[in-house]
Amino acid sequence: MTRAGHRRARPARALRPFGQAFGRAVGRRASGRPRDGRAAARDRGSAAVEFLGFLPILLLVALAGVQLGLLAYAGSQAGTAARAAARTGRAAAGSASVSGWLHPSVRVGQGGDRTTATVTLQVPSVLPGISILGPVTRRATMPWDGTPR
Repeated sequence: MTRAGHRRARPARALRPFGQAFGRAVGRRASGRPRDGRAAARDRGSAAVEFLGFLPILLLVALAGVQLGLLAYAGSQAGTAARAAARTGRAAAGSASVSGWLHPSVRVGQGGDRTTATVTLQVPSVLPGISILGPVTRRATMPWDGTPR
């Protein structure tokens, strides 16, 4: 009894054999505990096997995240280099503002009262020898008064 005068509801008698048969089929009692030690022993190590099956997917997701981070970093560096080269009117300023391992290609063109700089970077790959993504290109235009800075 749970409360004063109230009994706990029991399943209908017609459903009891179904629950007992289902429990026997999965190797468990109706209470949910294993019938014997053999059923529990069969489950031993199953979590490790499931983890090993899921590990390649987990690694691919992690590598994809790192690759996207490198793509964003290369885009940011290319934009910074393009602005620096356009501001000064010199390709060397754009190359100096980028991390050395990215190997930028900087082109500066002056026309009239404007300077346009275009920077192209190859996005490094997480997997050596496999280049999935193409180059990142950023362009910046600044006013030009004719004097080098």
